[in-house]
Amino acid sequence: MYQKLSTTLLGAAAAVSLLCSVASAADWRGWNIHADGYPNTVAMDKFAELLEEKTGGEISLQMFHGGTLGSQPDAIEQVRLGGLEIGNFNLGPIGPIAPEANVVSLPFIFKDVPHMFRVLEGEGGQAIADGMAAKGLVPLAWYDAGARSFYNGAKPINAPEDVSGMKVRVMNNDLYSGMISELGGNPSPMAFAEVYQALKTGVVDGAENNWPSYESTGHFEVAGYYSLSQHLIIPECICINADVYNGLSDEMKAAVTEAAVESAALQRDLWAAREATSRKMVEDGGVVVNEIADKGPFQEAMTPVYETYLASNPDLRPLVEMIQTTD
Repeated sequence: MYQKLSTTLLGAAAAVSLLCSVASAADWRGWNIHADGYPNTVAMDKFAELLEEKTGGEISLQMFHGGTLGSQPDAIEQVRLGGLEIGNFNLGPIGPIAPEANVVSLPFIFKDVPHMFRVLEGEGGQAIADGMAAKGLVPLAWYDAGARSFYNGAKPINAPEDVSGMKVRVMNNDLYSGMISELGGNPSPMAFAEVYQALKTGVVDGAENNWPSYESTGHFEVAGYYSLSQHLIIPECICINADVYNGLSDEMKAAVTEAAVESAALQRDLWAAREATSRKMVEDGGVVVNEIADKGPFQEAMTPVYETYLASNPDLRPLVEMIQTTD
């Protein structure tokens, strides 16, 4: 009798434990570095709303914005390892982990933002997604992050020699460091949150980023020259832990992906509006903006960057060529 009761209780306890585990697995946490009101933040909150709606409440997502759960490199590792289920990441810091993702960080590889999306939504994007999935990150949808340009507090940049001797903050990726080195500058990888103070105190002379980031961080207050090099056009993604995604039913995978794609459509619309607003705000604030009449010398200076990348990743040459030849 005692043995039979014990077995029954153990079985009930196991069932309760399993149910709790299932419930816990459906309560996801998401990371985002951006502040309230930023296009990505609004879109990620919309993703959480759509996720719960499209899964009939079986999956809920709590978003943590402003990098409150750690830096971007830390959060990428958390999602890869399953400590977090979801992250909104720039592909720049993912590049050192997944070589296919690093292709988008080659300077001037995209003609413009529409060209980038045509690539990502075709065969090239699938190759990048497969490479990321093999490293534990499944991209559900692509977000717009605009084009990145140089800014500093001393002078306009119109030619590569204008970068010579400058200490320029870059994201932690050898391709970006190589880019600055080939222009004659001194690359200074550092966390995004440290850049304002570094610019203010002269730890770095300049940095590079898109209009909304330049404006929302207040970098324009301490680096009042913005030069439209548009050297990098790097997408962002909604990424999910590969094991979590692969553990979903086909129906749930479709619902999760659909929610992500819908949020991406919202993000791109919000991004376009925010870019225009951010540019006007910084120009009204006295920033000197200059077009670069001839980007050819900048592009030519990147030849060693491409050669080094392809020497280390010869199997990715077809992907690079596919992107360059995509209309």
